[in-house]
Amino acid sequence: MDLLLGVALVLGVMILVHEWGHFIAARIFGVRVDVFSIGFGPRLFGWKRGATDYRVSALPLGGYVRMAGQDPSEIDSLKSTALPGNARDEKTYATYPQVQALVKGPAEVVRAAAKDELVNKPRWQRAIISFAGPLVNLVFPILLLTVYFVAIGIPYPAYQDKPVQVTALPANSPAAAAGLRSGDTIVALDGDKNPDWEQAEKTITKLTPSSKLSMEVEEAGTRRSINVPVEQKDLDQPERLLGFAPIRPVLEDVAPGYPAQRAGLKENDLIQAVDGQPIQWWGQFTERVRGSNGKAVALDVDRKGQLLHLVVTPQAATNEHGETIYQIGVQVHDDTAYKRVAFPEGARYATLVTVEKIKETAGIVGKLFSGRVSLKQLQGPVGISRAAGQAAKKGPLAIISLMVLISVNLGILNLLPIPILDGGHILLLGIEGLLRRDMSLAFKERFVQVGLVFLLVVFAIVMYNDVVRLLPIHS
Repeated sequence: MDLLLGVALVLGVMILVHEWGHFIAARIFGVRVDVFSIGFGPRLFGWKRGATDYRVSALPLGGYVRMAGQDPSEIDSLKSTALPGNARDEKTYATYPQVQALVKGPAEVVRAAAKDELVNKPRWQRAIISFAGPLVNLVFPILLLTVYFVAIGIPYPAYQDKPVQVTALPANSPAAAAGLRSGDTIVALDGDKNPDWEQAEKTITKLTPSSKLSMEVEEAGTRRSINVPVEQKDLDQPERLLGFAPIRPVLEDVAPGYPAQRAGLKENDLIQAVDGQPIQWWGQFTERVRGSNGKAVALDVDRKGQLLHLVVTPQAATNEHGETIYQIGVQVHDDTAYKRVAFPEGARYATLVTVEKIKETAGIVGKLFSGRVSLKQLQGPVGISRAAGQAAKKGPLAIISLMVLISVNLGILNLLPIPILDGGHILLLGIEGLLRRDMSLAFKERFVQVGLVFLLVVFAIVMYNDVVRLLPIHS
């Protein structure tokens, strides 16, 4: 039930929002919309207003818009196949100009179309109609997040409110070498008095390589000053400067097909020791996994009060810098707090989050085409459905976060200049605009067929990887 609800809410709503963008733009430019459907498949019920049949269909996994003249072969004025008279009779041509247009050739077809059909609209209007769907997908997250932030608050890790008390430090960290110790409380950081974790992490983002981080720490009533040299690696891993964040090593998600699942790890497991060494914090766990060099790691796990001994072998992956890292496919549970904000602040933060997500998604797409990211890392319908089901279990924040991710992905991917996608339609209209003539119907059909074959191949690869991840033999 959670799976069906999650898929309907996340994937279904985002596709429907995409189609709504096309619908609104089409109506603005006077294009007749024959059908606006919530869902796919057989019509269950609905109503007709004007020329549009607003319907609810059997499969609530999105929706679609059917515009008049969307398919040049289905232009209203060209549909009749039972015309009176002789189709070769010159007098018949005069009586039925649409037939005359057919005989004259494809250049005249547009003139025969009804004024409210898509094919009879200027190219720039058709391009805007195609662009409107992805645009709404990119704007909708701002609206969704704004409502959530104003109504509930801006979520943030609960530990960020707390003073910076050093928990434990990574091995060979510059902070440890400079004299920072477990149990120290940072009372000043680069001039900021009594910083909490949020302020401290913001301070780290402002540093530059080869600079120094000055701090004043207190332990057992004794204060001392420390200067920590900063390198690029330290900026990527703030725990090397501040110690591990106070996040307990409790698993929130175990990805299918990854080493953690194969080893038997499950959600809500508490990691107590790695290779016999007790740990308290999530950062200690990730440090041991990343430093394993792919060798098997022994884990002591607390599962609902029962102590388990498991062995997991991390697998190699590549990070955004092209460096090899090791991972097992788990996500930590992080307690969340909420900061209440007014509408302007909620809208501003929602915009920042959405823009960052757009940049991140566009970057991944670019890496896909350059070969720096493998298709194996993409999630297909199976993976998305699983994520949607898990989000439905976790609650509103998880659902909204996934809706934002899916919406941005739909917006970016549909703008790619691939035939059959919105970006492909815009590309074709641009080519026609430069040539100042319409391409032949045969060319357009081949154009669409190329895009369809390409997308089917990508879909098959992603689906294969989705299924393989679920198999216990996957390694």
